[in-house]
Amino acid sequence: MTDSAVTTKSRRPDGPPAGILAIIALALTLCAVVAPVLVSGSGFPTPSSTPGADAHYFASHGFAATLSGFFTFAASVPTGIYAATVLARLLKLGIRVPGPNIAFFGGVTASVLLACSGLLTWALGEAGSGVPGSVIRVLNDFVFALGGVGFVGGLGLLIAGMSVPSVILRLVPRWLGWVGLVIAAASEVSFLALLWPGFDALLPVGRFLGLAWLIAMGFLLPRDRREVPRTS
Repeated sequence: MTDSAVTTKSRRPDGPPAGILAIIALALTLCAVVAPVLVSGSGFPTPSSTPGADAHYFASHGFAATLSGFFTFAASVPTGIYAATVLARLLKLGIRVPGPNIAFFGGVTASVLLACSGLLTWALGEAGSGVPGSVIRVLNDFVFALGGVGFVGGLGLLIAGMSVPSVILRLVPRWLGWVGLVIAAASEVSFLALLWPGFDALLPVGRFLGLAWLIAMGFLLPRDRREVPRTS
């Protein structure tokens, strides 16, 4: 009976299911992109858009921007919880290198910056045409910096902090760990989009492929040291 109790205790969930959290974050992120397009019929303006396009968009499609801000903020919540869950799991596996803390820092950073981006987008949508075009331009650039470059940069650190110990200790299939390192590298390089618009192409890689990778890791990362595959 004692052995049974110990076994039951060791298998008790140590936090929210990380894979489900990542699925929710990805679903909400997709909603933040797709829902405004369905409502407005046009894509969200970026800093490289035609001058005045952002002011026209927020004046004409305030509800679409409100939806984008709502779903963006919502996506930040499971992202932060995922980071805390993964930190607890990696520490439970006995990993005492900087990786888990880097992952936690990156995940919390990504969550906070995404939340700020979503709230600011929501505010722009609610403001409608009552804000000067020059102010709209600056605030929309800020939205891009927070929810684009800032979020993807933080997400890259979360992925890197999980990938390195996973590859070294073979916590998951090694190919998955290496894919994570590639995504993390692309995510960190994407900050060059602040100087050269051509690097914008790396942002969807870090955002969507990164979240998809987090889904896989959420389900495959061992919960207990006994689940770690033994290597010869």
